[in-house]
Amino acid sequence: MTKDELRRHLRTARREQVAALPDNMRALVFHRPPAPLVELVPEGATIGLYRANPFEAPAASYAKFFLDRGHEIALPRFASRNAPMEFARHSDPFDEEDLEVGPFGLLQPFADAPVLQPDVLIVPLIGFTETGERLGQGGGHYDRWLAAHPGTRTIGLAWDCQRVDSLPVEEHDARLDAVVTTTRFYGPFE
Repeated sequence: MTKDELRRHLRTARREQVAALPDNMRALVFHRPPAPLVELVPEGATIGLYRANPFEAPAASYAKFFLDRGHEIALPRFASRNAPMEFARHSDPFDEEDLEVGPFGLLQPFADAPVLQPDVLIVPLIGFTETGERLGQGGGHYDRWLAAHPGTRTIGLAWDCQRVDSLPVEEHDARLDAVVTTTRFYGPFE
């Protein structure tokens, strides 16, 4: 299967899994990071997260958790559709009054929010393997950012249905250090 075929297949599986969850269950999943993930986060580390679409694994509760523990929180920001991704301070994950709609139609920090460099980056994904390979949306934003910031610890958030046995990996594809699903913690990977 090509990457595009895998993306279509896994997006459908993800939509079906999320649609099958009762509303009260959706509020509980990804509510608090599991202990093995918390152990991977150094004290004082800046945490980069993402704003989930309705079918991605939600990261908002993790932002609140880490902010409460004294970490700075950063979200992706784009100056334009062609601009490189950067991360900027997200100081209000409870009310989200410090966000505006960006060029991709997603909420992002205001243009005057300070740029931050995450030490730990919690990333969205379409698919993953048990060894830390990641299939992203296809834009390459995270792979390019990670190539420019080696040493950043990367944690994927995913629904269980997004695990696959193998992925067509290319040289530029960044590997994950760990993956959290609703039922399991994978990693840390070497």
